[in-house]
Amino acid sequence: MKAAQRTAGPAMAMTAVSMVLTLVVIVLWLDPVLPLLVVAVVGAGIDGGWLTTLAYERRLAAQGDRSTPVTVVGWLFGAVATGVLVAHALTEESPAPWLAVSWLPIGAKLLWVVHGLWERTALTPSALGTIQRVQQEARDTAAVARARLRAQAATEETRLTAVTGVGARVARVQAETAGALAQAWSVLESARTGEATGRALASVAAPATAAAPGVAARWELPVWGPTAPVSARPPEKTPATPVAGADTQVTALGPASAAPVPEPPAAPATGVAPMVLDDAAAVAGVATPTPGEPLTEDQLMVVLRYLRHSEDPPLSYRQALAAYRAAGYVGGDARIRLVWTALLAREGTGA
Repeated sequence: MKAAQRTAGPAMAMTAVSMVLTLVVIVLWLDPVLPLLVVAVVGAGIDGGWLTTLAYERRLAAQGDRSTPVTVVGWLFGAVATGVLVAHALTEESPAPWLAVSWLPIGAKLLWVVHGLWERTALTPSALGTIQRVQQEARDTAAVARARLRAQAATEETRLTAVTGVGARVARVQAETAGALAQAWSVLESARTGEATGRALASVAAPATAAAPGVAARWELPVWGPTAPVSARPPEKTPATPVAGADTQVTALGPASAAPVPEPPAAPATGVAPMVLDDAAAVAGVATPTPGEPLTEDQLMVVLRYLRHSEDPPLSYRQALAAYRAAGYVGGDARIRLVWTALLAREGTGA
């Protein structure tokens, strides 16, 4: 109620001032030529019409309704009152004072419009309290959602940082392990090919290979390699290295024949007797692979390694696979590829 008085009070005061000014101007205009009673009726008619339309508009607004004709008539009376004040100001020698107040009828009408808008949007204290509670709940929900999102983002960032750090450590350990394996393979290769190793082993064990004429006997470690078997026939009739298969000749590792082995005259006999498939299987601790029968992972590794080093340079995957098929061994390509990859990793090469 107090808020309604605050908005309706200025409109009522401006309306009253406008009506008084309009009546005064009508009296000043018509008093010299018409009786005072007639002049009062004319002035009261303008003010009365304006006041009547205003009261009707207020009644309709209280009922939640409005009438366009009544609104138009009310604005028409307001315009007439403003026109009377402006016309009187223009006929005076000092129009400024009257022009300063000539807008009051239109201003009063606008204030009543503002008051009507306020009434259409006015709410009871309980409704306002409900709206405030709903708005507060919405703000609280939004704040909680923002806090939850920030916490989840921080957690995810921490998790990703930890995963990245662990991945970096794993990669570093893998690199160090690969380096250590490569160094171990290098040491093993140096030990296998070193002259000192052969002499040291020859001093404590019987020689594994027979020496050619003019060459001291030495011990050779078994190796995987593309060396051709030593033939007892002359070099020009040496047969080609056989491909591993069901009919591959097997030669056991051990002391060679006591008969001298002829070597090409241009170089001394320093080659190592090759390791055949049976020996390779024995070293790996698996049964000798048989063509046409399913192979275990270890047997497949032995066959592929034997075929890879059957020639110099070592065979590629496609060449080894072709030799594998030609020898009559069975196995899926995907499985063979996986074992081949493991073989290359074990040998420390990406070839």
